[in-house]
Amino acid sequence: MNSAARIEAFLEMMSAERGAAENTLSSYRRDLEDASGAIDGGLATAAAADIRAYLDDIAARGFAATSQARKLSAIRQFFKFLYAEGLRGDDPTGTLDSPKKGRPLPKTMSEADTGRLIDRAALEAGDVSSGDGDSLASLRLHALVEVLYATGLRVSELVGLPVTVAQRDDRFFMVRGKGDKERMVPLSAKARAAMKSWLAARAKVPAFADSPFLFPAASDSGYLSRQVFARDLKGLAARAGIASAKISPHVLRHAFASHLLQNGADLRAVQQLLGHADISTTQIYTHVLEERLVRLVNDHHPLAD
Repeated sequence: MNSAARIEAFLEMMSAERGAAENTLSSYRRDLEDASGAIDGGLATAAAADIRAYLDDIAARGFAATSQARKLSAIRQFFKFLYAEGLRGDDPTGTLDSPKKGRPLPKTMSEADTGRLIDRAALEAGDVSSGDGDSLASLRLHALVEVLYATGLRVSELVGLPVTVAQRDDRFFMVRGKGDKERMVPLSAKARAAMKSWLAARAKVPAFADSPFLFPAASDSGYLSRQVFARDLKGLAARAGIASAKISPHVLRHAFASHLLQNGADLRAVQQLLGHADISTTQIYTHVLEERLVRLVNDHHPLAD
């Protein structure tokens, strides 16, 4: 049985026994056939050195670490199948390390751009509340932006907030996040005021009267979808003179964390506010701490000049 036939046998197993989707099978086929074509004698008889040389080659051709890791994963699965079926007595991928994936820094916004975004939202909400605007969506968007930047909530947590958060007018509230874990987050005075304005407008919409959600909508979930908020946020950014490609709800969450750290917050405190189970997740923001430490030394160390 040559390499092509063994690849077909592997794909048949993935389809019949594991119920792999068509897209998954197509991806496996491309990766395995690419490797088999690049290795003398085909993939099925390749040694560890052959596979390592192939991985070095695709790295040199500019394939991203994620693509390299995906291809190696497909090759590993293939050889596990051959070994399990008795078609090979060894697994040449056992000694191969996965390509190192560089962890990208989170996209964020400057404090100045964040201020411009929020000021624009407040301006448009003011126009609506004074009767000059034509849509309550502006009041809703202002509340969403203020609350997101004040709390750093995940977008799913934000859009699904209960209406009681605004009704109580507390400086802190509990949110249930990933893993059904609760955490306490703060609310700024501006965020509370924006929620109150939205709450007053919301009360005038009969369809929202019985909704338990702060941001109700005619959807399966009963509240505003993340996609609608993301679309509205990009439109707001464009009107504020900020490139819409630079903004998303997650970017505002990153801005919340980055700006806290830039202004002296403790990494552990930011971890708790973001709802990260592990401090290593929050450490993507350590570049902010490093920049602050450099400025601190340059500004205050007696030998900095």
